[in-house]
Amino acid sequence: MVRLLSRAQVRSAASFPKRVGLAGRASLLALTFSLAATTAQAVTVHGRLTDALGTPIPGGRVQLVEDGKVVAFGFADQDGKYEIDYSGAGRFTLIGLSPQYLPSVGTDFYAGLKDVLAQNVVLATNTVRQDISVSATGIPTPLPQLTAPVTVLPGALMSTDIGVSNELRQEPGAFVVQTGQTGGVTSLFLRGGNSTANLVTIDGIPANDVGGTFDYGTVSSTAIDRIEVYRGPDSAIYGTDAGAAVVAISTPRGSTPSPVVTYSGDAGNLFTWRNEVTLGGTLQKLDYYGAFSRFDTSNAVREDRYHSATSAANIGYDFNGNTQIRFTIHNADSATGLPGPQNFFALPNTAKQADEDLYSGITVENRYKQVWHNLLRYGIARKREQIYQYGQPGIPITYEAGTPNQYTEYFGNVVTIRGANGYTVTGQTDIFGSTSDQSSNRDQLYYQSDLSLSPHFNALFGFRYDNERGGFNDPEFFESYNTQRTNFEYNLQFQGEYWNRLFYSAGGAVEKNHLYGIAGTPRLGLSYVAVRPTTQAFHGTRLRANAATGVQEPTLALEHNSLYTQLLDSGDTTDIALYHIGPQTAERSRTYDVGVDQNILGEKLTLKAGYFHNVFDRQLEAVGGSALLAYFNIPCPVAQNPCPLAAIYDAYVNSLAFRAQGAELELTWQPKPAFLVRGGYTYLDARVLQSFASDAVAASQGYATVNPNFPTIAIGAESPLVGARPFRRAPHTGYFDVQYTHKKLNTALRASMASRSDDSTFLDYQDVNGGNTLLLPNRDLDFGYVKLDLSVMYALKHGFTYFGQVDNLLNDQHIGPIGYPGLPLTFRMGLKLRLGGN
Repeated sequence: MVRLLSRAQVRSAASFPKRVGLAGRASLLALTFSLAATTAQAVTVHGRLTDALGTPIPGGRVQLVEDGKVVAFGFADQDGKYEIDYSGAGRFTLIGLSPQYLPSVGTDFYAGLKDVLAQNVVLATNTVRQDISVSATGIPTPLPQLTAPVTVLPGALMSTDIGVSNELRQEPGAFVVQTGQTGGVTSLFLRGGNSTANLVTIDGIPANDVGGTFDYGTVSSTAIDRIEVYRGPDSAIYGTDAGAAVVAISTPRGSTPSPVVTYSGDAGNLFTWRNEVTLGGTLQKLDYYGAFSRFDTSNAVREDRYHSATSAANIGYDFNGNTQIRFTIHNADSATGLPGPQNFFALPNTAKQADEDLYSGITVENRYKQVWHNLLRYGIARKREQIYQYGQPGIPITYEAGTPNQYTEYFGNVVTIRGANGYTVTGQTDIFGSTSDQSSNRDQLYYQSDLSLSPHFNALFGFRYDNERGGFNDPEFFESYNTQRTNFEYNLQFQGEYWNRLFYSAGGAVEKNHLYGIAGTPRLGLSYVAVRPTTQAFHGTRLRANAATGVQEPTLALEHNSLYTQLLDSGDTTDIALYHIGPQTAERSRTYDVGVDQNILGEKLTLKAGYFHNVFDRQLEAVGGSALLAYFNIPCPVAQNPCPLAAIYDAYVNSLAFRAQGAELELTWQPKPAFLVRGGYTYLDARVLQSFASDAVAASQGYATVNPNFPTIAIGAESPLVGARPFRRAPHTGYFDVQYTHKKLNTALRASMASRSDDSTFLDYQDVNGGNTLLLPNRDLDFGYVKLDLSVMYALKHGFTYFGQVDNLLNDQHIGPIGYPGLPLTFRMGLKLRLGGN
């Protein structure tokens, strides 16, 4: 390995003639001593130049760029090692170059005099971008070296979107359910898991409500640099709530010496408009980024106006090349109407929901002697949701008129409800709402220390402390509670590679949770490159296998309504002792998946296929009084020997178990740099294995819940029956995305598809007679859909770009659960402007 000179130094040395006299040799010697003295005060950047599998690229060139100019460069030796010295401090970027590879442009960094920095450079082939992931192992790792499936969604894909739902639908194994129109509660079901089983982080800060709930419908596309989606339990790295997946969102950083200001403004049908402004740049040791946007729409349903305002900032300061402090903040305020399920009411409810979500953190990082990295982060999440009911809409119907028990209920219009399974019912359902206020707050301290001794062995140790608290208040129903939890977690992770073919990842965590005590979550993954990638057909085969476990804590509402809490609050310690009733245990998940990545036409056409098998057990579900007797195996007829448990209306216990297995296919084709086609398909076979919910127990004992119009069909009114699919998990989902870029024009056509899925109308005892005539059979109740979207961008001179987006080209209004009409075709047109920068 040779220490390399800056380009200016190389030119100076090269200008001397080959044959010099004594005076010339003396001058050359003086220059050498001068360069040596300069080197003593130089920035030194070194590392390895490799491909995505870690194979060295000898002879490859690495350029050090400052303010848009190459100031020094070096070449990799046979082991891929390079080293560059430069005599000035500043903010730099590394560019890697080699034939048969795309240029690699790294993230900018600051380096001062005497700083020695380790920066590895990874090159991709001419047709496929190689992304680096952090979510899978906690250590930045190229995707082809991972043992678990991870997808990286660049923020540029959302440049014409208002939110993140469209891109999440382009994810294998993902089923996005939006209850209503823009701003409606949006949930993500990944690989058959519950929507609460996905840990969401924003700049490393957990963003879920306490217990896992997260609404993607209020997340704007503003200030999103990228989204990483890790499919599978990752509690070994992230702790509780990562029971099915991890969704990691990151904020952009400033990267240009000159400030960059961008503005985007657009308008469309349904009284829709949006404005966004960003500012970013660098100033020596400082990098900064800020953004603000405002979005408004009336939606296509009365009383369903929605608006949101999003602001974010990301500020970093480098004390030197190896020590950095970073502050991030992300705030979203939104308000939306709550018209309710219009296909059930045929008139809107008059209510409003307001959300205030704040995520902020400060992170300190240090790298010692290029092998030992330490990170300390303190993060907060402050979330509040308020619902206010404006009066009582509906048609009043008075019962037991003229008696002391007289009461009035309000109903919607007479409607006919039709399910995707062909069954229909006709009637009126009651409209009810309430005013509530709930909060969910978290403070987290996270410490990570990782050691990179060689490519064969990297170790990571982490410690996490969570202080969670929240409350709920519903004055109408006299329900109010507050809860606080403190959780601790220790994790250990190992990863490495051998022969640039075999990659491993192994680790685990031990968590002390405030509610369920101690839980362990091991994980193991292996990946093997059987055939190394080349430009030839079918050259490039990678096999992977992964096994992992996850844990989840309950939401605040489930904790408050658990059997143990209800008995404890009522003073019934006798039954607690008699039936050995304790607090909730951890909700568990176990998964294993295997897969193969196959290059078909070099890396111009690639296929990824995988199989996954998940088991979610000890899940919390609402169990009624008579079902509690079955769950605890209490052999007493209630009429003869009344049991206090039988008087409980509903209580949550860890009695639900279901499994979800399936197959995923992904296809990527890029015949030319300007043309890209992506597609995917997921088959999901999900089944409830055990349930003690009232409907399930009643069905097993021969008196199932039924609609009198369909007396032979057992219905899960509030939850699925044993042997049936879990609600809102489509067995078939797919997507495709076609992108074309040519000079100033960029177009994209993308589609998301889903088959019919099981669900319920949840209208038990809600017809005008207090009966079940508005229930429909669960099987295939929700409609399948095809959502087709088109976006176009055209760049003009002087930083101007025109763009337009059309969503739901087929005008399919069944993109949502039964009862909630989706948006019709919508369009927006606007202008983007960029000022400054390089």
